[in-house]
Amino acid sequence: MAEALLAQALPDCEVSSAGLSAMVGRPADPIARDLMNDRGISIEKHRARQVSLDLCQRADLILVMDVEQRRDIERRYPFVSGKVFRLCEQEKRDVPDPYQAGRAAFQTSLALIEDGATQWANRISRVSSR
Repeated sequence: MAEALLAQALPDCEVSSAGLSAMVGRPADPIARDLMNDRGISIEKHRARQVSLDLCQRADLILVMDVEQRRDIERRYPFVSGKVFRLCEQEKRDVPDPYQAGRAAFQTSLALIEDGATQWANRISRVSSR
């Protein structure tokens, strides 16, 4: 959901998604697809993939959902220190993983993701327009 929202907000940037425990090749959860469709954004083509050395090396910025993910990525790939931030860093909040927790959990997470994506998109736009 975050990938799609950021990609829409930042059409001139390459935005990609990867997980630490991704079920590689699997599509987005049906609830996530439904919620995004309600916003006019299709994530039907999304397929899960794992975070990798190559992805981390190519990334200018790595956004994660929570502090644990940040620690894990920085532990696996120490060179990324300084370019890994939570999506909701400004509010100092984690985005809970809604997987298998029902529609209400997805809605809660999506609200946080939308706020975080908007803030990062605004920040990135200001920096890249200089």
